[in-house]
Amino acid sequence: MTVLEFDGIAFDPVGGGAAGAEHDPRTPRSLRNEPPHDDSANGEREPVASSRATESYPSTAAMPDRTALAADRTAAAADWTGAAADRTATAADGTAATADRRIAESTEVVGGDARVPNPLSQIRTGVVTAHRAALAAQVALQRAVWQRTLRSATLGAITSAGSAVAGAEPVVAAPEAAFKPLTRSRRTDLNEAALLRLTEGDVVGVFSTEHQRPGVTSVARLATTNPLVLTEVTTIELRGGTGKGRLVARFDGDTRAAAVQAAEVFALFTGLPLCLSGSTLAAQVSGSPAGLSTGTVELVVTEIDLIPRPHVTATASIAGTQENLQVTVTAVEPAGAGVGPGEAAPGLLLNEFHMTHLSRGDQSIAMGPEFAEYTGVRATRLPTGGLLLVDRVREFDGARGRLDSAAYRTEYDSPADSWYYGDTANESMPHFVYMETSLQAALLMGYYAGPTLTQPGVTLSLRNLGGTATVLRQIDLRDKTIEQASRLLSTTILPGSSLQTFDYTLSVDGEPFYTGETMFGYFSDEALANQTGLDAGQSAPTWLDDHPDAPNRTIDVATRRADPHAQLCARRTLALIDHIDVVDGGGKYQAGYLHSLRAIDPSDWYFDRHFHLDPVIPGSLGVESVIHAVQEWLLDAGFADELSDPVFRIPADIPFSWRYRGQFLPTDGTVELEAHIKEVRRTAHGVTVIVDGSLWKPGLRIYELIDLAVELGERADGR
Repeated sequence: MTVLEFDGIAFDPVGGGAAGAEHDPRTPRSLRNEPPHDDSANGEREPVASSRATESYPSTAAMPDRTALAADRTAAAADWTGAAADRTATAADGTAATADRRIAESTEVVGGDARVPNPLSQIRTGVVTAHRAALAAQVALQRAVWQRTLRSATLGAITSAGSAVAGAEPVVAAPEAAFKPLTRSRRTDLNEAALLRLTEGDVVGVFSTEHQRPGVTSVARLATTNPLVLTEVTTIELRGGTGKGRLVARFDGDTRAAAVQAAEVFALFTGLPLCLSGSTLAAQVSGSPAGLSTGTVELVVTEIDLIPRPHVTATASIAGTQENLQVTVTAVEPAGAGVGPGEAAPGLLLNEFHMTHLSRGDQSIAMGPEFAEYTGVRATRLPTGGLLLVDRVREFDGARGRLDSAAYRTEYDSPADSWYYGDTANESMPHFVYMETSLQAALLMGYYAGPTLTQPGVTLSLRNLGGTATVLRQIDLRDKTIEQASRLLSTTILPGSSLQTFDYTLSVDGEPFYTGETMFGYFSDEALANQTGLDAGQSAPTWLDDHPDAPNRTIDVATRRADPHAQLCARRTLALIDHIDVVDGGGKYQAGYLHSLRAIDPSDWYFDRHFHLDPVIPGSLGVESVIHAVQEWLLDAGFADELSDPVFRIPADIPFSWRYRGQFLPTDGTVELEAHIKEVRRTAHGVTVIVDGSLWKPGLRIYELIDLAVELGERADGR
């Protein structure tokens, strides 16, 4: 029997009866009234049993002494370049050899055998030793400064904060709103022979083996309605033109056919037909010029999307003319074929086409005809754009209407040029993407099972309520396909709402790296309007409000972010905080306290993404904002100064729990956060900070975070 706690009331989600939630190990800890406990394998951390932080890590010891940092940095620089220092010292040895001999000879014989150094010899030895050490340290420090200068220049030229790996090709991150192609090809041009192969349907041979999927019949080809007039494609740019794509080709023949065929090449290049098995390419073209010509056509993509059907729309310019052509090429399913769940592509229940429809299109296409009433109105949806972080459903052992349990396997492709790699301060994937991709995958098929269908005519909005998750191992997820194994554990139907619980494990190449459990709720308008937060509707002041006289200082994050060369800095879409109030030694653990307040701009990008027709700030970005505060504190406190090549990571084996009891709307005015530093763990390779935190909308505390951890360490070789 699965037992959960919802806002302090224990209940059996299957039978609806009250029970003791704390005795069910499958219940997420964040949803029980339990204190956090240590699940880490190393056993170094003990639970905090009092209001003070773990005694091994007092704030005064954890934070580097700012006065002594210069000496520490000099010593660290010598460590980083020990080999250079040794070579310098060896040279100094040669220079001082004569002095050493004189010192060795300048001893007095006492009692016939014993030799006692005379005072002058000791002074000379000390001077030479100090000279060697000073010279070695000076050279090491100069070399360290030089290395950091080179690294800063490298990082300044790379959009992705974590991609500055020696010998690696710079990766320019795509904009958040950029279309994510269904597959990739390294081809940037095509000769006439390659174009002829595309007319024969050899898309895989021309572009890549990834342009074919198991079970998908490949029919789409180039130039099916007119003879081939393109003679060469000189440029294919996925993000060219206005950012949506560009293609330049030479042609000999009809100018309209040239424009259409250029668009067809781009549609094949981005894999649009892979959504719909057996699909062909249909074209529409309008505008001037027309007739026969020989020349160059430049295609600038103005729209590329998967709904209502996969298509590319572009402006085609013919060199030497003043008029442009408007062309649209669409992947169209075979006549009479279905495109709903399990119909669009054999072997997949849902693919990227369905996910896009579920996020902002036709829900009957995405989920089946029973969901038609949710199209065009506020309803449960996946996020859109760059926040849509699940691609395909490969397996599902449940059924529509069976709400007690199901198991399923989904996938998400994480290209190296994804926007979040470029905007994060992390070495690899930011924490909020771990949360979003796992939660979206878990929730997806719970919704598919049909809990909202039990209350027809009621508008139900989706909200996450909490969970617990753990990183099992650190891994660079660029260009990886994340496999998501999820289980629906229970569904409870309540008046005006429904609750579902899930667990999940994320893997790459069959090896798990992240696991967790969570609860989602579907709420009516009335239920959402009556939310009382985490404190039963009572106002819960921040720690800073309760300690108005606590001495504090401010970290100006916005100013640091304005410096394009500032390292380890979240930017653009992930610029979530502007300043941090710091109370050294403050907070409920007396190990340090962080506070930030930021105005909500109703035009902030994430409101359009999360969700269509139901805008709220993603809870995962609230978590991410606390992480940013901790990262900035680590830098301000000088921890990065002790490292030669510092990077931020999500530490492994530290379970993190969260509870959400409210939502941030575009009209809420402000987001306020605080973080209580709980532990500072030092290792040979860096430092890990663990905090508890909360977030407030005006007058109401709605998020609680327990054991949120940030690691600052040395970049590992090969990462």
